[in-house]
Amino acid sequence: MNLELKPEFASRYTNLSQRTRVLTETWVQENLYCPACPCDSLNPTPAGRRVVDFSCSECKETYQLKSQGHPFRDRIMDSAYEPKIEAIRNGTIPNFLFLRYDIEALKVLDLFLVPRYFMSLSVIERRKPLSEHARRHGWVGSNILLGKLPIDARIPIVNGGYEVPKDFVRASWRRFSFLREKSVHSRGWTSDVLACIRQLDQKLFLLKDVYAFEEELARLHPENKHIRPKIRQQLQVLRDNNIIEFLGNGAYRIR
Repeated sequence: MNLELKPEFASRYTNLSQRTRVLTETWVQENLYCPACPCDSLNPTPAGRRVVDFSCSECKETYQLKSQGHPFRDRIMDSAYEPKIEAIRNGTIPNFLFLRYDIEALKVLDLFLVPRYFMSLSVIERRKPLSEHARRHGWVGSNILLGKLPIDARIPIVNGGYEVPKDFVRASWRRFSFLREKSVHSRGWTSDVLACIRQLDQKLFLLKDVYAFEEELARLHPENKHIRPKIRQQLQVLRDNNIIEFLGNGAYRIR
């Protein structure tokens, strides 16, 4: 994997955002593989197709690229809210690639993937409608709440200017691919409970430690009035898929 950006591909553009878009899209096309299968390349989608920037010719997974010159924070501005929610509900949401570059050094610094099966309704935030003075007044955008996702949802591909081994990336994808078979509601719960476990920042934890997040989970899932049984259910899901191990007496260990 060559982490250098090629300026000659964007030489005819004067607008900085256009230049960086061309540079980063070209880099992905020339260097990135599919994390979801053995295919060693991704294909750009036809110009003008919204939401999806790349797809895999083998497994048909789709990818949207977001690139910027500074680190990604916990909240990322994204596209229109209602289409985003609908895409999650109907299963057409793409995987997200978050790429950070150094435009002066013309180099990719960081790249991580958030698989589509981690994209749930609870990590999409509705923005305020644009004011009546805006060109698209009334338009409602969305934010992706990266900070609400468990760290497991961020699969590193390039980290600090170094390529992460391909085998690790694909193994990380496979580890949680069981979520693809779950309903939107179910995988949202699994992801949110896992995020709570990760907030504990310890390998060993107790059931009562997760119960401490009861109010937070109730806010994320206001339609569910039985939070503790739901927590236990999701711990069982994580056990069944070898993410955590039950040690007895309400104690667990992250595998």
